[in-house]
Amino acid sequence: MFCNRCGTETQAGFVVCPKCGRRIGDPVSGVAQSRLERHLRTLGTLWMAIGGLFLIPAAGLMVFGRSLHFMMHEQEPWPGVWEVLLTLASGTLLILAAGGVCVGLGLMQRAPWARTAAIIMGVLALFHPPLGTALGVYSLWVLLADEGGNEYQYLAGAE
Repeated sequence: MFCNRCGTETQAGFVVCPKCGRRIGDPVSGVAQSRLERHLRTLGTLWMAIGGLFLIPAAGLMVFGRSLHFMMHEQEPWPGVWEVLLTLASGTLLILAAGGVCVGLGLMQRAPWARTAAIIMGVLALFHPPLGTALGVYSLWVLLADEGGNEYQYLAGAE
């Protein structure tokens, strides 16, 4: 007898696979999904949505930084300083937006690197209340559920 999930050979009396823990002989086990499988698509969608939300202030800061020169009319003591600072801030937001979208796509495609990147970004997101904190907690809850990422590695290699 073999496990339907990982292919490990098991003895006839086993109820669960000794390697992956999937129930053997249970007709529902082929249909039932683990917590990680159920939440990966939702987590990927949320990361892409947060990445998209970061695009709004990034675009606003870019437009404001470019038009600041026309609004100030040489009234500032150091011309161009505010433009540079606003451009740096908008560039940082663009990098965060691109990171969120890339991590979201990676999780949805079950890319091997996406779990590690999402955990790192989830920890960083904890410091951005309220949406970032919620997304960070949800990311860590989903991705740190299995020991050492074995289940995610299996899902990433299965496709």
